[in-house]
Amino acid sequence: MIKNTIQPSRMIKLCLTVSLIFTMASPAYAQWGRLMERGQEILEQQTGTSDQKESTQEAPAQLPEGVNDRQLAMGLKEALSVGAERAIDTLSQTNGYMGDSRVRIQPPGMVAGAVSSLKRFGFESQVEAFELSMNRAAEQAIAQATPVVVGAIESMTLEDAQRIYQGGDTAATDYFKSRTFDDLSRLMRPQIEASMAQTGTTAAWQSLTSAATSSVPVLEGYTPDLADHVTESALNGLFLLLAEEEQKIRRDPLARSTDLLKQVFGL
Repeated sequence: MIKNTIQPSRMIKLCLTVSLIFTMASPAYAQWGRLMERGQEILEQQTGTSDQKESTQEAPAQLPEGVNDRQLAMGLKEALSVGAERAIDTLSQTNGYMGDSRVRIQPPGMVAGAVSSLKRFGFESQVEAFELSMNRAAEQAIAQATPVVVGAIESMTLEDAQRIYQGGDTAATDYFKSRTFDDLSRLMRPQIEASMAQTGTTAAWQSLTSAATSSVPVLEGYTPDLADHVTESALNGLFLLLAEEEQKIRRDPLARSTDLLKQVFGL
């Protein structure tokens, strides 16, 4: 009696080859091809040679020893408070927005794509004056976000805290952004408008468009909502820096500036 010495992996390949030959030879063999595919699945299950990767789930992060749910919530609130304070302090400084390419507020809409053309046609000074006025307005107004930030942090529940702790490196920031962006926008817009008046944003925009429309016709009749643009851009910059601060607190022991942060996130 001749023993079957064909290895399971070779058997799978053989089944696939035969199936392909029959399927390509004539449509009449389509059903046979499906049967062969099913045979392959059964063979893989029996031999354990399936190429499918087993899904793995990471075990939930465990709280540090001696930390309860209440302390966890307090620690996350403190992490958000510290991160927000650092981010707002950075952005409210002169060149907080203007001097950082990651958060610098660019011209709105189609103007952003036309900046290089505008500069090439000799309107570089007008473009730069307009950009500077927007960023200065954001730097003046961003400190007004603090009350909403504090209120949102205080409203965090124990369930929120547990979910955030189990999340990724920016889970707290993502939670915070989803609950405060609209409120912050409503709060910030009047402040942005007032700051834009002081920094001459509208005047700079009018100077740019009146001078450049003949060279860049796409600007004619384009009237973006500058207050909305600056407000949204300023808040996106705030949450970008807040996410970075959260990552530092989670990863870098030196960024854990209070005893509670050290206790919750480790020494």
